[in-house]
Amino acid sequence: MATVSVRTMTRQEFDEWQDELAAEYAAEQIASGRWPAEGAVERARAENMALLPDGPATARMLTLRGVDADGEPVGRAWVGLDHPRGAPGIAFLYDIEVLEPKRRLGYGRALLDAVEDAAGRAGAAALELNVFGSNSGAIGLYSGAGYEVVTQQMRKSLHGR
Repeated sequence: MATVSVRTMTRQEFDEWQDELAAEYAAEQIASGRWPAEGAVERARAENMALLPDGPATARMLTLRGVDADGEPVGRAWVGLDHPRGAPGIAFLYDIEVLEPKRRLGYGRALLDAVEDAAGRAGAAALELNVFGSNSGAIGLYSGAGYEVVTQQMRKSLHGR
Protein backbone atom coordinates (compact mmCIF):
# COMPACT_ATOMS: atom_id res chain seq x y z
CA MET A 1 0.00 0.00 0.00
CA ALA A 2 1.16 3.52 -0.79
CA THR A 3 2.34 5.68 2.09
CA VAL A 4 1.64 9.41 2.09
CA SER A 5 2.36 12.16 4.58
CA VAL A 6 1.27 15.79 4.33
CA ARG A 7 2.93 19.12 4.95
CA THR A 8 1.89 22.74 4.41
CA MET A 9 2.35 23.89 0.82
CA THR A 10 5.16 26.31 0.06
CA ARG A 11 4.14 29.67 -1.38
CA GLN A 12 5.26 28.57 -4.86
CA GLU A 13 3.28 25.31 -4.60
CA PHE A 14 0.27 27.29 -3.38
CA ASP A 15 0.42 29.75 -6.29
CA GLU A 16 0.71 26.96 -8.88
CA TRP A 17 -2.16 25.08 -7.23
CA GLN A 18 -4.37 28.18 -7.24
CA ASP A 19 -3.93 28.59 -10.99
CA GLU A 20 -4.87 24.95 -11.64
CA LEU A 21 -7.62 24.86 -9.03
CA ALA A 22 -9.41 27.94 -10.40
CA ALA A 23 -9.46 26.48 -13.92
CA GLU A 24 -10.66 23.05 -12.72
CA TYR A 25 -13.31 24.45 -10.37
CA ALA A 26 -14.64 26.79 -13.04
CA ALA A 27 -14.85 23.91 -15.54
CA GLU A 28 -16.80 21.79 -13.03
CA GLN A 29 -19.21 24.64 -12.31
CA ILE A 30 -19.75 25.26 -16.04
CA ALA A 31 -20.24 21.54 -16.81
CA SER A 32 -22.76 21.20 -13.99
CA GLY A 33 -24.73 24.16 -15.33
CA ARG A 34 -24.21 26.24 -12.20
CA TRP A 35 -22.11 29.01 -13.80
CA PRO A 36 -21.89 30.59 -17.24
CA ALA A 37 -18.51 30.21 -19.00
CA GLU A 38 -18.00 33.97 -19.19
CA GLY A 39 -15.84 35.02 -16.24
CA ALA A 40 -15.93 31.59 -14.56
CA VAL A 41 -12.18 31.28 -13.96
CA GLU A 42 -12.01 34.76 -12.47
CA ARG A 43 -15.01 33.98 -10.27
CA ALA A 44 -13.41 30.73 -9.07
CA ARG A 45 -10.13 32.50 -8.29
CA ALA A 46 -11.95 35.26 -6.38
CA GLU A 47 -13.95 32.75 -4.33
CA ASN A 48 -10.82 30.80 -3.43
CA MET A 49 -8.84 33.90 -2.50
CA ALA A 50 -11.68 35.17 -0.31
CA LEU A 51 -11.28 31.97 1.71
CA LEU A 52 -7.46 31.99 1.57
CA PRO A 53 -6.49 35.68 1.94
CA ASP A 54 -3.10 34.85 3.48
CA GLY A 55 -2.28 32.00 1.14
CA PRO A 56 -0.90 28.90 2.84
CA ALA A 57 -0.65 30.87 6.11
CA THR A 58 -4.41 31.53 6.29
CA ALA A 59 -5.67 30.77 9.80
CA ARG A 60 -7.96 27.74 10.20
CA MET A 61 -7.11 26.48 6.70
CA LEU A 62 -4.86 23.56 5.84
CA THR A 63 -3.29 23.76 2.38
CA LEU A 64 -1.44 20.48 2.18
CA ARG A 65 1.08 18.86 -0.13
CA GLY A 66 1.04 15.07 -0.05
CA VAL A 67 4.40 13.36 -0.42
CA ASP A 68 5.37 9.71 -0.70
CA ALA A 69 7.92 7.85 1.45
CA ASP A 70 10.75 9.30 -0.69
CA GLY A 71 9.48 12.86 -0.24
CA GLU A 72 8.21 13.06 -3.83
CA PRO A 73 4.96 15.02 -4.37
CA VAL A 74 1.90 12.86 -5.00
CA GLY A 75 -0.97 15.30 -4.48
CA ARG A 76 -2.49 18.16 -2.58
CA ALA A 77 -5.48 19.01 -0.45
CA TRP A 78 -7.31 21.95 1.10
CA VAL A 79 -9.22 21.64 4.37
CA GLY A 80 -11.15 24.36 6.15
CA LEU A 81 -11.21 23.67 9.88
CA ASP A 82 -14.40 25.72 10.20
CA HIS A 83 -17.32 24.33 8.23
CA PRO A 84 -18.66 26.80 5.62
CA ARG A 85 -22.20 26.42 7.01
CA GLY A 86 -21.09 26.58 10.64
CA ALA A 87 -21.49 22.92 11.60
CA PRO A 88 -19.61 22.64 14.90
CA GLY A 89 -16.55 20.38 14.99
CA ILE A 90 -16.83 19.48 11.32
CA ALA A 91 -13.98 20.40 8.97
CA PHE A 92 -14.60 20.74 5.26
CA LEU A 93 -12.50 19.22 2.47
CA TYR A 94 -12.55 21.82 -0.31
CA ASP A 95 -10.12 20.04 -2.61
CA ILE A 96 -8.07 16.87 -2.87
CA GLU A 97 -6.13 15.74 -5.90
CA VAL A 98 -3.57 13.11 -6.75
CA LEU A 99 -1.10 14.23 -9.41
CA GLU A 100 -1.73 12.62 -12.80
CA PRO A 101 1.32 10.29 -12.92
CA LYS A 102 0.51 8.97 -9.42
CA ARG A 103 -3.14 8.07 -10.08
CA ARG A 104 -4.43 4.49 -9.87
CA LEU A 105 -1.49 3.49 -7.66
CA GLY A 106 -3.18 3.70 -4.25
CA TYR A 107 -2.13 7.25 -3.49
CA GLY A 108 -5.70 8.61 -3.45
CA ARG A 109 -6.73 6.59 -0.42
CA ALA A 110 -3.37 7.15 1.28
CA LEU A 111 -3.61 10.91 0.71
CA LEU A 112 -7.17 10.97 2.02
CA ASP A 113 -6.05 9.09 5.15
CA ALA A 114 -3.20 11.57 5.72
CA VAL A 115 -5.56 14.53 5.25
CA GLU A 116 -8.05 13.03 7.71
CA ASP A 117 -5.24 12.57 10.24
CA ALA A 118 -4.13 16.20 9.80
CA ALA A 119 -7.69 17.48 10.24
CA GLY A 120 -8.16 15.33 13.34
CA ARG A 121 -4.88 16.55 14.85
CA ALA A 122 -6.10 20.12 14.22
CA GLY A 123 -9.20 19.41 16.31
CA ALA A 124 -11.85 18.32 13.79
CA ALA A 125 -14.27 15.62 14.92
CA ALA A 126 -15.47 14.90 11.37
CA LEU A 127 -14.65 15.80 7.78
CA GLU A 128 -17.27 16.67 5.18
CA LEU A 129 -16.97 17.26 1.44
CA ASN A 130 -18.96 17.82 -1.72
CA VAL A 131 -18.49 15.73 -4.84
CA PHE A 132 -20.03 16.22 -8.26
CA GLY A 133 -22.40 13.39 -9.17
CA SER A 134 -20.50 12.73 -12.41
CA ASN A 135 -17.24 12.02 -10.54
CA SER A 136 -17.72 8.28 -10.06
CA GLY A 137 -14.06 7.68 -9.20
CA ALA A 138 -14.16 10.12 -6.30
CA ILE A 139 -17.53 8.83 -5.12
CA GLY A 140 -16.07 5.32 -5.02
CA LEU A 141 -13.00 6.52 -3.11
CA TYR A 142 -15.06 8.36 -0.51
CA SER A 143 -17.61 5.57 -0.09
CA GLY A 144 -14.81 3.05 0.33
CA ALA A 145 -13.22 5.28 2.97
CA GLY A 146 -16.44 5.34 5.02
CA TYR A 147 -18.02 8.62 3.91
CA GLU A 148 -21.82 8.67 3.88
CA VAL A 149 -24.27 10.88 2.00
CA VAL A 150 -25.68 13.48 4.39
CA THR A 151 -27.31 15.80 1.83
CA GLN A 152 -27.98 15.43 -1.85
CA GLN A 153 -28.89 17.84 -4.63
CA MET A 154 -30.72 16.50 -7.66
CA ARG A 155 -31.61 18.07 -11.00
CA LYS A 156 -33.68 17.13 -14.01
CA SER A 157 -33.42 18.86 -17.35
CA LEU A 158 -36.78 20.09 -18.63
CA HIS A 159 -35.57 20.64 -22.19
CA GLY A 160 -36.76 18.14 -24.75
CA ARG A 161 -39.86 17.08 -22.84
